[in-house]
Amino acid sequence: MKTPGHIRALLVCLASPLANAFQGLKAPTTSTSSALFAQDDDGKKKIVVVGNGMVGQRFMENMLKLDQDNQCTISTFCEEPRAAYNRVRLTSYFESRDPSALTMTSEFEENGTTAWYEDNNVDIHIGDKVVAIDTEAKTVTGQSGKVLDYDVCVMATGSFPFVPPIPGKQRPGVFVYRTIEDLENMLAYAKENNVKSAAVIGGGLLGLEAAKAAKDMGLTSHIIEFADILMCRQIDQGGHQALVGKIEELGLHVHCGARTEALVGTDGSTDAESMAPVAALKFSNEGWDDLPVEMVIVSCGIKPRDELARDCGTLAIGERGGIVVDDHLKTSAEGVYAVGEIALYNNFIYGLIAPGYVMADVAAKSAAKELGLKGAVHEEDVPTFTGADMSTKLKLLGCDVASFGVNQPRPDDEDVSYLTWNDPVSGVYRKLVLNKAGTKLRGGILVGDASDYETLHKLSVKTDEELQESPAMLLAPPTARGASASEETGVSDDPTAQICSCNDVTRGDITSTIQELGVDKATLGEVKKCSRAGTGCGGCEPQVKDILKQELEKLGGGLSNHLCEHFPYSRQELMALVRTEPDVTSVDSFEKILAKHGSGDGCEVCKPAVGSILASIVNEVILEGGREALQDTNDRSMANMQRGGSYSVVPRVPGGELLPEQLIALGDTAKKYNLYTKITGAQRVDLFGAAKHELPDIWEELGNAGFESGHAYGKALRTVKSCVGSTWCRYGVQDSVSFAVRVENRYKGVRSPHKMKSAVSGCVRECAEAQGKDFGMIATENGYNLYVGGNGGANPVHAELLASDIDEDTVIRYLDRYLMYYILTADKLERTAPWQRKLPSGKNGGGPIEHLKEVIIEDSLGICDELDRRMNHLVETYHDEWAEVVKNPELRAKFKQFANTEQNIAKDDMIEFVDMRGQQRPADWPKDGQPQTMWQAPQNDIFAKSEKSWVKVGDVKDFAANVGTPILVGDTQLAVFNNAQRDEWYCTQNMCPHKQAFVLSQGILGDASGTPKVACPLHKKQFALEDGAELGEGSLQILTFPVKLDSDSVLVELPAEPELDAILGTHGLRVEKSDCVDIAGDALKVPSRAKFENVMSEGQELTDNVALVANVTVAE
Repeated sequence: MKTPGHIRALLVCLASPLANAFQGLKAPTTSTSSALFAQDDDGKKKIVVVGNGMVGQRFMENMLKLDQDNQCTISTFCEEPRAAYNRVRLTSYFESRDPSALTMTSEFEENGTTAWYEDNNVDIHIGDKVVAIDTEAKTVTGQSGKVLDYDVCVMATGSFPFVPPIPGKQRPGVFVYRTIEDLENMLAYAKENNVKSAAVIGGGLLGLEAAKAAKDMGLTSHIIEFADILMCRQIDQGGHQALVGKIEELGLHVHCGARTEALVGTDGSTDAESMAPVAALKFSNEGWDDLPVEMVIVSCGIKPRDELARDCGTLAIGERGGIVVDDHLKTSAEGVYAVGEIALYNNFIYGLIAPGYVMADVAAKSAAKELGLKGAVHEEDVPTFTGADMSTKLKLLGCDVASFGVNQPRPDDEDVSYLTWNDPVSGVYRKLVLNKAGTKLRGGILVGDASDYETLHKLSVKTDEELQESPAMLLAPPTARGASASEETGVSDDPTAQICSCNDVTRGDITSTIQELGVDKATLGEVKKCSRAGTGCGGCEPQVKDILKQELEKLGGGLSNHLCEHFPYSRQELMALVRTEPDVTSVDSFEKILAKHGSGDGCEVCKPAVGSILASIVNEVILEGGREALQDTNDRSMANMQRGGSYSVVPRVPGGELLPEQLIALGDTAKKYNLYTKITGAQRVDLFGAAKHELPDIWEELGNAGFESGHAYGKALRTVKSCVGSTWCRYGVQDSVSFAVRVENRYKGVRSPHKMKSAVSGCVRECAEAQGKDFGMIATENGYNLYVGGNGGANPVHAELLASDIDEDTVIRYLDRYLMYYILTADKLERTAPWQRKLPSGKNGGGPIEHLKEVIIEDSLGICDELDRRMNHLVETYHDEWAEVVKNPELRAKFKQFANTEQNIAKDDMIEFVDMRGQQRPADWPKDGQPQTMWQAPQNDIFAKSEKSWVKVGDVKDFAANVGTPILVGDTQLAVFNNAQRDEWYCTQNMCPHKQAFVLSQGILGDASGTPKVACPLHKKQFALEDGAELGEGSLQILTFPVKLDSDSVLVELPAEPELDAILGTHGLRVEKSDCVDIAGDALKVPSRAKFENVMSEGQELTDNVALVANVTVAE
């Protein structure tokens, strides 16, 4: 029977159409106090905060700092089912589906609160909406019936989404974007109704965030904006065009100037009564067709939640809503303050978090003074709120958007001049607003590149100072000015420079925090926690990290550049230790290097790094001598792992030159193994969709046709691209194909810190794009110009000229030295371009390229002999890695699908393959949080009551040391890990729950702070091997099973096969293209106990299955 509080909650909810349509019923209340009326606690002053959002939470934190002598008590009402969380980063919820990742305090407990409240003696009432405030009696009443009296009451009720009076807004499928529950409701609706597309009504800040949320749900996303441009309060037409370009590149669709007339139902109705689900948007624009969508998210702005204040009758309300406040955030009622989006100051509602935090600070100090808290605040220290700087820098859909100062002057403002930068190719738009004389910066708009926002914002604030340089020098983005990487991301040395606008944290604040923490305790996480910098939208985190690095260096410390917890060295330092070791046999394995220079077991970071070092120094077969345990995702299988756990095959094609017989062989092989074929961007043929156990057979056939490994899977030379040069082209001046073949055959198989690409162009027309490669050659009449340090990709870098008009032999000599210098001194996973940029300048200036000329051509460091010798060793010890596997039965056996059986499971039994223009490819993965992702067993102890037996799964020799090996039991794939370093064995499910891919056995073994773990090869999710818990911040879980050895036999304790298959069977976990049932629920045929009553009606067969798996007796 429901309590009166629940009945009242139900009545209030039913009385609110908006709440009923968009929020649903509230959770039962949870409180850290059981008293119905607040008691006088030793005469302490009582503070009640109505609303537990971000600003209300910040007010309480401020009050606790001011109340050092514990002179008051704090209580707060929280309408939602959990305590304060970061709404600014709401979209990131899709990354983990873990509310604790958004918490403002500490991890959420089951009742929705966190330990912070108990630790700080704050009385929180979860799920309890305030329904009345009596400013004369000074009491606050919750929906639960709880009544608290107060000395100070702080209204922090925030706002609710404004929903325009559009006919059809009542329909199923129409949502607002405000809370975690809103997101969960969207996800549930999308899953249940197979939603494919959504429209977001509103193109402001929240609307774009909602559009990203829809995209993250895997939906086609449309942005519907009434105004002619997006974000009309922050940017202008030029900024709009740049932003739209970036947004549409991501696959979203923008519709501005849209007049939404109605939300159309599946029955075709357009009225305000029909409850048919939404099916389309109808516009009143002439010539506009209806837009078919299955979900609508309304994000048209906010309205203050002032209904409580209106009902009170004693609080002044603005004409358009909001509680009127003065400079101290006081309302018209004694002892009542208002902060955040509910507070109306000078007839303006501030909808950003930064002004809300300023209000929380002012209100806390004003309240402390009013309450007479001893020592809390001096009269002269009580601040006032005089408005807030609305400047902001955001990352919207991956695009920088910033506005500051007077960015859109009034039409009658005559002291104005403009400078505009518009680069539609790069998607960068910048507009600076100056005074008419051009001597002062008043404001601006930055879209696409806002890396110098802090500098420009500070200049605009100094309205009394004239610019020290031409404003034209400020207009171009840093990248266009030729700024270095450090200059682009640098931060001001000025202690007053604002770094975090969300929390108003300056460089000086961060510096003080670092000094207080000291070298040993000043980690990035601690600095963020103590200073609050980077804890709002997160956009300033790179600057916080830069400051931390600089300040630690001043204190004699530094940000750790260690590889990981197992090696107290950087990759460069460890390479130096290995290469200078007199006895190379003492450092020719990971185990020897770990024993000599490290500790622990190693991990997915240091093992590949050491593997790369060994390949560059020793250069032996990577799958022999235990080195397979060091290889990352692709290297261990010598093929690129693709979606669903299949692999791609890329043979080497030196210079892009192929015989007709080789083309035929490629086609025959692709046809035989049903492989998807595609020409790569580097003149090679890529064959997709091979199962791991098929790889040796495929490579045997390709080897017979003359192909070698293309090393597309390794951090090594990929290709040397070429044009046809003088052999065919009428413009060619050198034989670029022959030289490309020579270069590629020399450096093939050379392992390096990151992948390397090259090209040879036969003339200055540059058809091979050599200047966009790690090293490239352009033919001249006298030889070649040699360029180094370029790359394409997300951050293109133009290569620099190292030498000109040199012959082929000289090119090779210089390249030997350049590449070996890079291999010996670069950081892990560092391309040549960033490595080269960090090198010192030449003796006579000229930057890093002059330094390289001195080292490589002039031998200024005296290391050219070593560089030559080491490169010659790599060239002379080259071996075709796939030829080694094909001819060696022991290596070939490593590609067997399961150690304990010859049976194979087809790739399309694990993930559905779909047709694409006559070829087969794996179905798209659902977005995280959608069905078929984030798999969970019905309960972690699902087999606790099952009868188990020890099952032999092979002999010890079948399981290689320090790696995982897959086995098959019934229809279930398991992974057995032989952790020889610890002399321990583990067994887990082989399926990674993140994307339901059967790949965990291919992950790297290691430990985290002594806990044995495996890192999933796909996305590096890490799981403890002992209990299956995800390590770090994730909440995933894998099932584990005991292992024991009986003489030479390996045994695993397992339940009966039918039970095992019901939970982990391969076919039941197959990823399909449709929005199929959730693997954690229906597809397993193992409902939770709470669902047993529904199961009973589905038939005796299912009931028997439940009884079998859960070992539960079901009554007839």
